[in-house]
Amino acid sequence: MTPGRHTPDPREARTPAEFLARLQALKDRSGLTYRELSVRAEARGDVLPRSTVANMLARATLPREELLTAFVRACGATPDELAEWRTVRTELAGRGAYRTADADQDGDTDPDTDTADVDPARTDPADADPAETAGPPPAWPGHEAAAVAVAAPQGGPGTPSRTPPATSRIRRALVAAVAVAGLVLAGFSVVALLRDGGTGRAGRPPGTPAAVAPAVGDVRIRVTGTDFCLAERRGTRTGQVHQVPCAEPDFPRYSLATVGTGRWRIVSDHPDFGPGCSGIPSGGRIPDSAYEDSECGDPSRVEAFALEPYGTPEGAVRGYRIVPVGSATPGTCVTVVGDREAAWAKLAQAPCTPDAAGQLFSFERRD
Repeated sequence: MTPGRHTPDPREARTPAEFLARLQALKDRSGLTYRELSVRAEARGDVLPRSTVANMLARATLPREELLTAFVRACGATPDELAEWRTVRTELAGRGAYRTADADQDGDTDPDTDTADVDPARTDPADADPAETAGPPPAWPGHEAAAVAVAAPQGGPGTPSRTPPATSRIRRALVAAVAVAGLVLAGFSVVALLRDGGTGRAGRPPGTPAAVAPAVGDVRIRVTGTDFCLAERRGTRTGQVHQVPCAEPDFPRYSLATVGTGRWRIVSDHPDFGPGCSGIPSGGRIPDSAYEDSECGDPSRVEAFALEPYGTPEGAVRGYRIVPVGSATPGTCVTVVGDREAAWAKLAQAPCTPDAAGQLFSFERRD
């Protein structure tokens, strides 16, 4: 194989750990998710379970030869490239010194008997380091306007006034001043309504629910101020997340789990592919990376998020930004891209904007 500048070369590996690092680089270069790799392998007649691939890349032991073959072929390697991967693996497996240095944590010393497949979707979220980041900033508290009632003096027709004339004039002046103030306040309200486009507070269309704060458990993730919720397209295998009408059937179902102070994992339950996690592929190195569902535990994906409240000192929280934690492209938010008024618009990593357009979400609880 004659590797290009970005092609991982297995011949550079001197230990099993370095060999696995190059396999990870091969997957990153392919741009394929675990799910897509499994589908491609199946089309070639190979067996490549998604959880097995995740487990293989997370360990520092050499994979079985048949697993290596299926994986490298699914990543698009040519027959000559596959032969080199297999040759290097055989050479490393015969070097006892390297196996001693990189023995499994579970005590397995035989790289060819690595058959225990751990489902990464069942990884305990509590294993994450809670001290890596602080919690989200507190939400701005809402405020309420006070109502003032003014009672006019009572008296029937012909009833003589007991108030001196000067006091009467002062009272009438006060009543007139209060009335003018009321008109001014009403004018400000109309201006504010027009400024919000006639949608009411926080720019919500009439009748749409207010933003709901994140909480552990099953949720429906709504694009704030709209009738769209997050989902996948049925019959596809990419894991791409879209906005779809909330009245559509849930596909998949989502839930929130904590992975440390101020950090969250968005867990998906897909009827065809089972449990997984929402995330950003390739560590977020590509600025417009897709926001997608795939298997949990892929070390190349960003799967932890900060759910940051967005608002102003003058109003309540308008929604929550989904901010990838540790993305290689800092200052980014999960964003509805393309036509934000249309169903099936995709979600991707994009720069956080001051107005948070297409970047605010609500986490409605399920029973």
